Amino acid sequence: MVRAALIALALIAHLPLPASAGEPGALRVIPAAETDLGALKWTARPVVVFADSPSDPLFEQQMRHIEADPDALAERDVIVIIDTDPAARTAIRAKLRPRGFSLVLIDKDGEAKLRKPLPWDVREITHAIDKFPLRRQEMLERLPSGRNAP
Repeated sequence: MVRAALIALALIAHLPLPASAGEPGALRVIPAAETDLGALKWTARPVVVFADSPSDPLFEQQMRHIEADPDALAERDVIVIIDTDPAARTAIRAKLRPRGFSLVLIDKDGEAKLRKPLPWDVREITHAIDKFPLRRQEMLERLPSGRNAP
């Protein structure tokens, strides 16, 4: 049922289907039922999008925002996890306990850093991620001078 909802959402919102693990740099969108947050620790930044239905207008808006600039999220090692079926009682839903629509940003250490009850565009998401201590360390390692790339 979750896979069917994901396929329907991809067709409705014109989102690409989840990228395979072999595609470097591609943003991955995966259902919560197929995800173990523990397996992502230290390797990815989960952005979890919860809704009570795949037709929730807030969920659809959030997915359109994500579709608008997937490269900026992929650059930050983001994996988008979607959960639109409260009846499925996924482990992620049990851990994060959302109510209705919810956007949860999780850092590579596995800790939820930010929860939002409304959709955010990619600019807002990336700015929040760029303030995470682990992301700041990554940026310093990539650009030792501490300056942004031109």
